[in-house]
Amino acid sequence: MTPLEQVLVLLAGLGSGILTSTVGVASLLSFPVLVAVGLPPVVANASNTVGLTPGAISGSFGYRSELRENPRVTAIVLATCAVGSVVGAVLLLALPASVFEGVIPWLILGTCLLVGIQPTLSARLRARRGDDATMRMHVSPVTGLFATITGVYGGYFGAGSGVMMLAVLGLGTDLPFRVANALKTLAVLAANLVASIIFVVAADIDWRAVVLLAAGSVVGGYVGARIGRRLPASLLRAGIVVAGIVGAVLLWR
Repeated sequence: MTPLEQVLVLLAGLGSGILTSTVGVASLLSFPVLVAVGLPPVVANASNTVGLTPGAISGSFGYRSELRENPRVTAIVLATCAVGSVVGAVLLLALPASVFEGVIPWLILGTCLLVGIQPTLSARLRARRGDDATMRMHVSPVTGLFATITGVYGGYFGAGSGVMMLAVLGLGTDLPFRVANALKTLAVLAANLVASIIFVVAADIDWRAVVLLAAGSVVGGYVGARIGRRLPASLLRAGIVVAGIVGAVLLWR
């Protein structure tokens, strides 16, 4: 990489770290940059996952107060996404890169739209259960299953996995949006961390790209958490929907 390309990768890491902690579509920024500077797609994907893990760590640290509010849910999200990401990472190394190219944009588009209409859907579900229904502050087996599937996708490719987790938590629980957003960042961390261990052992990685991404994302992740905590839920939700739609369109091209 030329000096200019290295600066671009560093800035992509910074921007992706912010996106990890806010709208959850970080890889849609960093992965194309890695490919543009000459990395093969699979090498770029593995390097991107490893390089963005520090950003997810700093972002989760920035949301530590929200994560402490529901420790059992936090533990379940961490475990399900970690287990799922093992499957996803293995699929990335074992299957042709073209396998999921057709379905990924639809997954991102569908889940970001679910995030947008989730308040309406949740209100109807609460009305159907009755006004005296207990708030769902736990993860049901069905919600846990979908969280695991989100972890599989996070280990395989990851772009939009945070949006998917928000949709899963938004429909499967009644957690406050700020807490769900914090859990989304933790889910990205779990998937990235486990997949990174597998990639370091079994995949080709461009360590220069990893270091540059990591340096940018660790700052961006913490800054993004500060931003995400202060933004109104409606504004953050709108940003997630817009980012998801843009990402899906870009992946169709």
